Amino acid sequence: MNPASRMQTLTVAARFRGPPSSSNGGYFAGLVATLAARTLEVRLLKPPPLDTELAVRELADGTLEVRHGEEPIGAARPAVLQLDVRPAPAYLEALEASRHYAGFRHHRFPSCFVCGTQRVRGDGLRIFAGPLGERGVVAAPWVPDSSLDGGDGKVRPEFMSAALDCPGYYAVAPDDRMMLLAQFTAHVDRLVYVGASCTVVGWHIGSSGRKHEAGTAIFDEQGVLCGRARALWIEPRAAAVASETAVPRG
Repeated sequence: MNPASRMQTLTVAARFRGPPSSSNGGYFAGLVATLAARTLEVRLLKPPPLDTELAVRELADGTLEVRHGEEPIGAARPAVLQLDVRPAPAYLEALEASRHYAGFRHHRFPSCFVCGTQRVRGDGLRIFAGPLGERGVVAAPWVPDSSLDGGDGKVRPEFMSAALDCPGYYAVAPDDRMMLLAQFTAHVDRLVYVGASCTVVGWHIGSSGRKHEAGTAIFDEQGVLCGRARALWIEPRAAAVASETAVPRG
């Protein structure tokens, strides 16, 4: 962000929703990082509203605040992403894994831009990450469409960030328990090409109480790492209690 301009704005169009009335978290984090032109650790404090101008202010210490009026929506700070990336599966392996995507059975947010089953090709990303055998990852194929083009035949960075979001949820919540994205740090190594046969993977890093960490990565057609992210997902207290007391599904 230009030091001479400490205030900028961003708006999340309704197309890029996660839940029906708020932004997909990875897309929102990607917009903020793109505005700042650096890798950021983005904290989501409130669901980012749709079709609403949000103010982005850079503080003297480099921290960014995203606000809707006086209401804090997000906060971000410069970061260096530390992540041990899992090896890339073959594209056909990812294709087979996606057939077992949990969202085909039940989906909390079927209109999600990234993983929603109600989004058609050319509208949503349709990244359906399913479990991949004994590898301990979820994986999905992804062929970016032309609406994601940054003007040079490559996918815009905020869409790379979005693609890195939802596979992390399915890596830490195979039982479909309710979780909220609390923190997201994405780093784009290289932009993938529109129309390329990419593979997206997600894996569980660790858990502590209601907090669960996930890693995600995007690989291109040659299996080259193109983007990676680390996410913190948190179970709301009520949902955590419900999952502990629920009768196991047989």
